[in-house]
Amino acid sequence: MIITHIIGGLGNQMFQYAVGRTLSIVRQLPLYLDISSYSRYTLHQGFELQHVFHCNAPLASAKEMYSVLGWRAAPVIKNLLPYFNFSPFRTNSFVIEPYFHYWLGIYEVPNKVYLQGYWQSEKYFDSISSIIRSDFTFRQPMSAFNAAWAERISSCCAVSLHIRRGDYASNARTYATHGLCSVDYYHKAVRYIAERVDKPEFFIFSDDIDWVKNNLTLGYPCYYLDHNRGKESYNDMHLMSLCRHHIIANSTFSWWAAWLNPHSQKIVVAPAQWFSPHGRGAQNATIDLIPKDWVVL
Repeated sequence: MIITHIIGGLGNQMFQYAVGRTLSIVRQLPLYLDISSYSRYTLHQGFELQHVFHCNAPLASAKEMYSVLGWRAAPVIKNLLPYFNFSPFRTNSFVIEPYFHYWLGIYEVPNKVYLQGYWQSEKYFDSISSIIRSDFTFRQPMSAFNAAWAERISSCCAVSLHIRRGDYASNARTYATHGLCSVDYYHKAVRYIAERVDKPEFFIFSDDIDWVKNNLTLGYPCYYLDHNRGKESYNDMHLMSLCRHHIIANSTFSWWAAWLNPHSQKIVVAPAQWFSPHGRGAQNATIDLIPKDWVVL
């Protein structure tokens, strides 16, 4: 039995699901999702996987949790186990991602295991990428308005450009970890793509479109999309994934939008500076985060 801890926004949830799904297929074991941490999580849109995608792993009940963790499954105890001071109380069935880059030890965990971490690397699931793509097909039909945008995207050499500000800009703790992609990064990325494709048209997705309009001038046809808000935000990922090429932010949301694009000749540009150089995230090596055929600027 595989139980994977789910927390964070939609992009993080997708990575956490993907690692558990891979292990469950390799071991031929059932997968369960632990979403109990959302009872005290106030960012983003809460647990979204089963509403947005065709990934139907059941939620872990108290019975499944006890089967894997025993007495450590008690919520108060389980919430303390990730902390270093409580590490002596863990067993090998409680697995915490040891570092940010790809961990080969994932293949040595026991068959009854609880996984906790972010697992942000394609390497964890590239062996079953076709299954992951199938699981991450969008469940909900597009609104008429989004369908019209999808048609416009399909009619040109569309390039998605994602600028994430939101909590990155407004939350001091988040900003200290992630920082913000610079205007210079976006100019370089636009230039890189424009030198390699004919007649690019840029579809700009952001949670702060006014800032984008006031600070980023591209010199190419641009369309600004910010109508998918709140519980409808996932539609931005859907529309971005339909574009031919991508300029992503330091965000797992646009990472997945680019990854879900199945075209083998796509150009994906990603920022070299994924975390703030001065914050807690600076120590996290991102060598395994960006797929090898993407461009890092």
